[in-house]
Amino acid sequence: MQKIIIFGSSEIAELAKYYFEEEKKAEVVAFTVDDEYIKEENFLGRPIVPFSELPESFPPNKYNMHVALSYKRLNKLREEKYFQAKQSGYRLESFISDNSAVSNNASIGDNCFILENQTIQPLVSIGNNVMLWSGNHIGHGTSIGDHTYFASHVVISGNCKIGQRCFFGVNSTIKDYITIGDDCFVSMGASVTKDLNSGAVVLPAKSNYFEAETELARKIKKNYFGI
Repeated sequence: MQKIIIFGSSEIAELAKYYFEEEKKAEVVAFTVDDEYIKEENFLGRPIVPFSELPESFPPNKYNMHVALSYKRLNKLREEKYFQAKQSGYRLESFISDNSAVSNNASIGDNCFILENQTIQPLVSIGNNVMLWSGNHIGHGTSIGDHTYFASHVVISGNCKIGQRCFFGVNSTIKDYITIGDDCFVSMGASVTKDLNSGAVVLPAKSNYFEAETELARKIKKNYFGI
C-alpha cells in the first residue's frame, strides 16, 4: 500500500486520513504543515513534521502526498500548497471513493478528493486539486478547472465548462452548456442559467413563505393535495 503524508492538520486532514485508510487507498504515515504553524508534535497518532524538514524525514522518492486544505481564500491557499508540494518533488495522490459511479472514460487529475455517491458521467474532465463532497452529479462532457471546490448535492448538467478556483455551495444547480469563468462563487441553493464571467457571485432567490391561515397557502394545498 502506498505510504503518504497529508498536508494539513485540521478537520479536512482528519477526513482525508479516514477515507484513504477506510477504503485502503493509502497508509497515512505523517502530517505536515508550514513550519510557523507547528503547534503540536502529533495529530491522530501520527507525527506532524515541519514542511522544511519533510524531504529529509520522508523523501519524495519513497512517499507521496495529499494536500488536504479547505476553500480558504476561494481555494487559493490550497492551490499555493499544491504547487509547493509539487515543487518539492512529491507526487500528489488523489482519493476517489469506491462508492461513487465514475465513468470509465472520465479523466481526473492529481490531488483530487472525491467522496461517496458521486455520479461522474462519460467524457467528464476534472482538473487537478478538485474537491467533491458527497452526492454530486457531474453531467456528460463537462470540464472542471483546477482547484475548484464542490459542496454536497451540486448538479452540473451536461457539457458545461467550469474555470479554476470556483466554489459551488450545497444544492446549487448549473444548466447545460454553461461556461463559468475562474474564481466564481455560486452560493448554496443558487441556480445558474447563463454564462458567468470570472469573479462572478450568484446568490439564490429568496424563498416565499406563507402562514398556514393565508388564502394563498390554503389555495396551494387545495390544488396540489386536495385539502
